[in-house]
Amino acid sequence: MALALFGSRGFGGVTLDELCDEVEVSKRTFFRYFSGKEEVAMAPLEDMWRALLDELEKADPDGRPLLELMEATLLAVLDRVADDAWAGRALLSYRLSRRTPSMDAHTLHFCDSTMRAVLEILHRRLDLPDDPRPRLAGDMLVAAWRYALDGWSAGDRPDGRELAARVREAVAALPGSLDLTAAPRG
Repeated sequence: MALALFGSRGFGGVTLDELCDEVEVSKRTFFRYFSGKEEVAMAPLEDMWRALLDELEKADPDGRPLLELMEATLLAVLDRVADDAWAGRALLSYRLSRRTPSMDAHTLHFCDSTMRAVLEILHRRLDLPDDPRPRLAGDMLVAAWRYALDGWSAGDRPDGRELAARVREAVAALPGSLDLTAAPRG
């Protein structure tokens, strides 16, 4: 309901009072569950990342590279949550965030706190070095996710399987991006 309202009237065109009236809750109840309108609007994507944290708690590292473990976890979560209904809400949410500065700022904050939670889980569960590599691996996964999400959101039909395929392609391109040679044009 909230995403449809934001989509039809714009994020700034919907007051908190109107949003609470639409979903038939008081402001007090609203703030028990959400920090603001941004969190409501970003719920589909944020719920997916919260599911990733839960999945990481159970993931079997199986001696594989950390980036591969995180990618497999992200894809397992996408397989579980990315039905057509979720994909439609996620697409609306992402498109809205791209044109609403306060949502973009909220997303950056959420991304940073989620990455800190990912690292806390990984360091607690795995024998990882205390150096930049775990954080950089996580940041590379997020960069691949954002790249895949950008391409996916340009389409007309939300499809969670297509998003997962784009994530796989983006993550597969990461190693080649690390040794991509910057040479002058000839």
